[in-house]
Amino acid sequence: MTNKWDTTLYIGVTNNLKRRTYEHKGKLVPGFTKQYGLCKLVYYEVFDTINNAITREKQIKAGSRQKKMKLVENMNPQWRDLYDEL
Repeated sequence: MTNKWDTTLYIGVTNNLKRRTYEHKGKLVPGFTKQYGLCKLVYYEVFDTINNAITREKQIKAGSRQKKMKLVENMNPQWRDLYDEL
């Protein structure tokens, strides 16, 4: 997730991406995404198990901002909001 200026990034894991993105967009849950106005889904990956998803989340979080931006740009060069495509 990012904000409308694409300046802040949030990495998370969920078992229902559409629902969770809706919650972030509507600022329905207090926390980092609400505080920083993160409302655009610009990147996601799908996994068959929660353990694999959590492992990947930790890998991405451990990477530099540059690496995170590269992931987004490889999948979504225009940084479009992908929510409507889910």
